[in-house]
Amino acid sequence: MLRVRYKDDERIDEWGCPSWATEARMCGIAGEVRFDGQVADAAAVASMMRSQQRRGPDACGQLMRGRVGLGHQRLKIIDLSLKSSQPMVDPELGLDLVFNGCIYNYQELRKELQERGYRFFSDGDSEVILKAYHAWGKECVERFKGMFAFAIHERDSGRIVLARDRFGIKPLYYSQTDKRLRFSSTLPGIVAAGDVDTSIDRTALHFYMSWHAVVPPPLTILKGVRKLPPATVRTYDEQGDFTDWTYWDPPFGPQDGDASRSAGEWRELLHESLRIAVRRRMVADVPVGVLLSGGVDSSLIVGLLAELGQTGLSTFSIGFEEAHGEKGDEFHYSDLIAEHYSTDHHQIFVPSKELLEELPGAIEAMAEPMVSYDNIGFYLLSREVAKHIKVVQSGQGADEVFAGYHWYPPMQSANDPVSAYARAFFDRDSETLNRHLGPDWRNGGQAPLDYVREHFGKAGADDAVDKALRLDSTVMLVDDPVKRVDNMTMAWGLEARVPFLDHDLAELAARIPPDLKLAQGGKGILKDVARDVIPSEVIDRPKGYFPVPALKYIEGPYLDLVRDALSSKAAKERGLFAGDYLESLFEDPKAHITPLRGSELWQVGLLELWLQKHGVG
Repeated sequence: MLRVRYKDDERIDEWGCPSWATEARMCGIAGEVRFDGQVADAAAVASMMRSQQRRGPDACGQLMRGRVGLGHQRLKIIDLSLKSSQPMVDPELGLDLVFNGCIYNYQELRKELQERGYRFFSDGDSEVILKAYHAWGKECVERFKGMFAFAIHERDSGRIVLARDRFGIKPLYYSQTDKRLRFSSTLPGIVAAGDVDTSIDRTALHFYMSWHAVVPPPLTILKGVRKLPPATVRTYDEQGDFTDWTYWDPPFGPQDGDASRSAGEWRELLHESLRIAVRRRMVADVPVGVLLSGGVDSSLIVGLLAELGQTGLSTFSIGFEEAHGEKGDEFHYSDLIAEHYSTDHHQIFVPSKELLEELPGAIEAMAEPMVSYDNIGFYLLSREVAKHIKVVQSGQGADEVFAGYHWYPPMQSANDPVSAYARAFFDRDSETLNRHLGPDWRNGGQAPLDYVREHFGKAGADDAVDKALRLDSTVMLVDDPVKRVDNMTMAWGLEARVPFLDHDLAELAARIPPDLKLAQGGKGILKDVARDVIPSEVIDRPKGYFPVPALKYIEGPYLDLVRDALSSKAAKERGLFAGDYLESLFEDPKAHITPLRGSELWQVGLLELWLQKHGVG
């Protein structure tokens, strides 16, 4: 075990990191496990930790125990005392832990465990995970209500257990060889430790270019880095063999007793479930605010908090300059909610010049290349929010859970749901993909469509709309909106909580008839609940999104930035894209817009900018 020395009130390991930490935090975790009898590489663990320092800027800790090395970066949220450390060591149980996330029901679980005879030496949720694992084994994850990624080391057996929450809100990347396993909260963390294949994964590239930058697990854009799927517990033995257990796969469609429920009953059930989801996410020893876009989702969170008696709430919204007549903010609606509930509101306007200056930082913060314009918006919003508070609630997930997108209604009447989904969501079909990619990267590009077809064919969702909702909420949501929020908030040491991804709420939503969700242009039943809570002006408005017009209509310095990246020596050597395709994009960027209203030039440019920023590919 690594020896430590003390400085002031902190334990300092050999790498200069304080090894104590607090409980329940949005943080960064890292580790190396050897399968060849060698001692874990402490320098590699330290490199992974340093690369994700912004996720947990308050302190760091490192534990080296023979073949196992664990690292942790922390952000204080719950239990602000020094009673517990991360990595957490429980000598009595023979367990070590690193944990990123928050278990919202940890107090109830703690009480249950105490009644079973367990003694606690700290006051937060990290130790609850250790005791729960000892009491119930890997099945403990089924009892957790929250978001988490953790690694547990059983000292006696040598087993390593990795786990990720149901929706993959907290990330977990890994690199595995015959000799060792490395894991980290970020892909760049894995790269920072070295000894990893950083060449581009061809299949992942096809997903990126076809499925609006979504690359489903276990793939990432790099061959040598993979990600643990959501709702998965993976157990490694000392030789490196592992087994996976998927512990959550809720059925879509009516369950026993649901067929006779009226629309009013569904609304009542949903309203109460939403209250519970929002109330759970107020668990903290620091103030909790709300990212208020002005849409129905974030506005409803504010309204529900008001119902629960919350006062003095801090809310935050962001806007950008107009471009080509397209408005860059939704301040009218966010101001309306802020005034209605008398929140402490912060309106943040970002001029185009500042947006350009901050783009490199936002790209660096991406664990994987993500094409959505929302990234820079969340990055800059998080920068300002973190100056005031450390925890926010956010409205991500409502569209995927309650059918808010435009491609769900056509699914009802589609003779071929897979093709209907692809037409609405995919950026390119396989034929177009082959024209756009460079000669060395073409091989048909059928994997994305095959993936959707296989997913739609799984048991557990009979209705075509439910099939699309299941795919979007368990795959697309995880590797687009959820990843975006985690990466951009954690870049500034800010914890984001997403009540619409409360798994109890999601299980209820999966049972609600599709017609009730599709009503009123999408999210119908959610809007009905909202009418009892928030002003109707926010509900009966055109659907909005996080607008960043400058990245949709690329021109001027933005065009120069993208052209320079795609014309560089590194880009030409990679040859990812066909030369004639790039020239057509440079000539008229506005003429190449994807079905989801994204810029094709920004999509290919962002990928190249990300590869260059991280020195990979």
